[in-house]
Amino acid sequence: MANTLSAKKMTRKIAKRTEVNKSRRSRMRTFIRKVEEAIAAGDATAASEALRAAAPVIVRSAQKGIVHKNTAARKVSRLTHRVKALAAPAS
Repeated sequence: MANTLSAKKMTRKIAKRTEVNKSRRSRMRTFIRKVEEAIAAGDATAASEALRAAAPVIVRSAQKGIVHKNTAARKVSRLTHRVKALAAPAS
């Protein structure tokens, strides 16, 4: 248990930051899920729109420290690859 005033303040700050980070992470996952659902449904236009909405959210979560920069880039890249494969004619 925190004893000093500064330690008590830090626990309050950490709790507040944790809530914000949880919310941001949840928002990012929701956007990713929408893209994946559109891909699973086979709807190329919906997947493209969902990706266009999701990419900035993923990048912003990296800027805020929710995920690492490379992780965000990897997620966007993989989603983009899957959406493009869906839009391309099957041969």
